[in-house]
Amino acid sequence: MTFSNTRDIPKEKFKMAKQYPIYVADTEGVNSFYQKLHWHDVLEINLIKSGRGYYIINGQRFEFQQDDILLINSNDLHCAYETKDLVILVITFDASWFLGNLRYDPEILSPFKEMGAYFTNLLDRKQPMMDELRSILFALQEEHITERQSYSSMVYSHLLRFLASVNRHFRMEGLVRAKEKLNTVQLEKVRTVIYAMEERYAHAWTLEELSGLVFLSPSRFNDIFRLVVGMAPLAYLIHIRLEHAVMLLETTTMKVTEVAHECGFHTLSNFNRLFKKHLGVSPRVFKSWNVK
Repeated sequence: MTFSNTRDIPKEKFKMAKQYPIYVADTEGVNSFYQKLHWHDVLEINLIKSGRGYYIINGQRFEFQQDDILLINSNDLHCAYETKDLVILVITFDASWFLGNLRYDPEILSPFKEMGAYFTNLLDRKQPMMDELRSILFALQEEHITERQSYSSMVYSHLLRFLASVNRHFRMEGLVRAKEKLNTVQLEKVRTVIYAMEERYAHAWTLEELSGLVFLSPSRFNDIFRLVVGMAPLAYLIHIRLEHAVMLLETTTMKVTEVAHECGFHTLSNFNRLFKKHLGVSPRVFKSWNVK
């Protein structure tokens, strides 16, 4: 997979083989990219193998735990955070893989296409079918890893069965979101501001400046941003700056003081404090780990 910035927000692009357009892998923890709001052009299934955490998806917060299953639609704005010892089975696939099946079952992709109307991102963990869904996903992963004869057909059949089971057993009639539903215009405003912060992360942004970019009052902008991202705009800016600081400490010979200044931290003490708070070690110790 590769990452690229669109006009407004990081987009995750997956390069998949046309004959086998699926990615299957375990991930441990959540790296800094996935802690930032992003989107992608594939459909995604997450099975939580261990640990805890939460997603922010289109402004809604979903707390997850071991054995949970989440669905993330293409173009969903989302970011993830680890609470403890997180291992996730991640399955992403191209929706076009199932175009042929739509002729026979036009509802096969409904769990994604009708997300928010009849389905939720976090599947009901109390539903009796959950054990079977988990078994299907584990069998899918085993076929993918072992690559025995006709494994691609087996993976496809497991995924098809998973989608059909979710569509049959997890549809919720008249689903109404509990929290404020964000419209397309509001999401676009958040994208625009995040892009500006990504482009000028060292700038001394104020809440007034950021809200002015999208012609909103500071208080209204702050509320919308919190709904989408799960934290205040200036707190999110710190995440962006720290991500760049990590990259510089890992890949350059710049001194810690130079990195702090380059990333928009105007005092070394503040940089040290925030870096240790978010990464668990001081910048100097982190840099020493990466000295070759």
